[in-house]
Amino acid sequence: MTTPAERAERGRTARRKASRSSHGLWIPGVDRPDPLAVLARQAARRVPELVPLRYERMAASPFAYLRGAAAVMAADLATQPDTELTVQLCGDAHLLNFGVFASPDRALLFDLDNFDETLPGPFEWDVKRLATSVAVAVLDQGGSAADARDGARAAAGAYRRSMRRLARLRELDVWYERIDTAGLLAKLTDRAEGRHRISHDPPRLEPVGPLDRAMLRRIFIGYRSTLPEERRMLLDRFRFVDVARKVVGVGSVGTRCFVVRLEGRDAGDPLLLQIKEAERSVLEPHLRPSVYPHQGHRVVAGQRLLQAAGDIFLGWATGPEGHHFYWRGLRDMRGSAVIDGMPPALLRDYAKLCGRALARAHARSGDRIAIAHYLGGADTFDHAVAEFALRYTGRNRADHAALRASPAVSRPVDRTPAATR
Repeated sequence: MTTPAERAERGRTARRKASRSSHGLWIPGVDRPDPLAVLARQAARRVPELVPLRYERMAASPFAYLRGAAAVMAADLATQPDTELTVQLCGDAHLLNFGVFASPDRALLFDLDNFDETLPGPFEWDVKRLATSVAVAVLDQGGSAADARDGARAAAGAYRRSMRRLARLRELDVWYERIDTAGLLAKLTDRAEGRHRISHDPPRLEPVGPLDRAMLRRIFIGYRSTLPEERRMLLDRFRFVDVARKVVGVGSVGTRCFVVRLEGRDAGDPLLLQIKEAERSVLEPHLRPSVYPHQGHRVVAGQRLLQAAGDIFLGWATGPEGHHFYWRGLRDMRGSAVIDGMPPALLRDYAKLCGRALARAHARSGDRIAIAHYLGGADTFDHAVAEFALRYTGRNRADHAALRASPAVSRPVDRTPAATR
């Protein structure tokens, strides 16, 4: 086992592979993949009638495009020299993939909240995606380039300072580190014919047909087997009541996703579970393949490693035609920031909070001492990442314009409920 001094030296040595200032450089190569082709390859594996909705959402703004274009940005990040300081990456660490939720002991925590693309990789990839999302969000709100640079630098700076603090802590203190913060059911359910059901809002939330309902009942059994024994016992106290198809996010639109309502003691004792299809991570073409052959297992393992307080209902299962899914509880008291209309100063503060949460997550899986000594006490890395973010916003804006001009966004969205198709 290496000593703290040896780990620190490993971090300083990593500067020879990728200097801190080098992170500010990014020029698209002549062989850069066509972003629309990257998106089309993803769409080929998704629910066909929802693909136009995905493009519609991505076309709404440069920030919406960035959210949906994680695969495009992964390919761009892979062209740069990296530090080889590996952590469990979130893989899609933009501003809206952080949020507030209730831990199993009912404490309100701020943390990462999306792990669909999680995979081991160089720590700076997550930091750059976070900083870029800050810069794009600031510019979307009408902020200046200087405001965008300040916001991106704030996110990177908060990450660096937090990692240096965590490097000084004991192992168990790092593992149990939390960011405390000072009803989902009412939003997702209504009453019909004297009982609760999942609200319908086609095509975003809609009833499913008998075949999907039967399929979910079958894979529920497989999901149950992936839970620890005591949690299987808890789950067995609930009965299957209702299910609906759900359209989530921007980049995830078109993946198969459902919400299941279960009831315990009575109708006033509900449990909502989300079942979401897990595809291969967009990072995998550029990094080592996952050690988990089941993509749902990959997502669950990554979430358990990165989050400070895990979801007790996390599990995975295989559906028809070999589709991989993961299950999680739709926990109450969850929320994420509303960045629309957020002034640059407030957005900068929120970016700092996200940077701090990202450092905490990385410190659990990577060598925090090596990363801290790579980053150093000066703000060289912060400025470089902010410069990258500003450069990439221009590329993102051009890619967004190309999407808007493409035939993909002119196709009508099928809003016919799934159960009647």
